[in-house]
Amino acid sequence: MTENPVADNAKLTPSQRTPVSKVDIETATVGGARPLNASVYLAEYDMAWPEAFVREAARIRQVLGDAAKSIEHVGSTSVPGLAAKPIIDIVMEVANSRDESAYVTRLEQHGYKLRIREPDWFEHRVLKGPDADINLHVFTIGCPEIERMLMFRNHLRANATDRNHYEAAKRELASRQWAYIQNYADAKTDVIEEIIARAVKTPAD
Repeated sequence: MTENPVADNAKLTPSQRTPVSKVDIETATVGGARPLNASVYLAEYDMAWPEAFVREAARIRQVLGDAAKSIEHVGSTSVPGLAAKPIIDIVMEVANSRDESAYVTRLEQHGYKLRIREPDWFEHRVLKGPDADINLHVFTIGCPEIERMLMFRNHLRANATDRNHYEAAKRELASRQWAYIQNYADAKTDVIEEIIARAVKTPAD
């Protein structure tokens, strides 16, 4: 095994890490997955979402200091005008996301909870916040998935056609019944990959 978790997983694509079964989802979820068995609620864009990110990012930086190499607002709540689940997605780079003692322990002392551990997909971790409804995604610095997240966000911010296309796809998928919220997230893979492919060809200024 190499010492670089990014290098270990750099050739994986989102479709290769999709948890397609209940067992897969339960294995990745710390403390057990919570079934949804319902459709997904999408809220209209809220101007308070960027403000919530700023507050949460400041708190994370206060807890972790230099251990937080970068903190970015990602996901649909980071795109003005886009409907979204009212959960703030945040991506953070650390020196080595596999080393939970370097960041999870300190965050948990301040009320955060580790919920997702995916060692086979870029050593991805997700923590929930102590009060604000967030998903704090953690990757090792330089992980290519962070670049993809930011590219997708920036493209949707700049391209109204793809933003509307993505929202229409999300609304259709959200209207269906899903056993787990992860199943809904996985179902968006095709439209996300389609949009990212266009973003690569026409990068935002």
